[in-house]
Amino acid sequence: VHNSAVQLKVYDIGGREVATLVSGKQPAGQYSVSFDASGLSSGMYIYRLTAGPSTEVKAMLLIK
Repeated sequence: VHNSAVQLKVYDIGGREVATLVSGKQPAGQYSVSFDASGLSSGMYIYRLTAGPSTEVKAMLLIK
């Protein structure tokens, strides 16, 4: 089984890291992660998923 380094981080709109949800080696597959945003205010956030050589960056809107 091939393991890749995986990181899933959340940043505020100013680029400051507010959460690290995943950090470590994992085998290929589908995963789900819970995100406790109770300490964050409503607004736009960016999440960045890096798995091996691939990186995906997306925006999300937190509404409380």
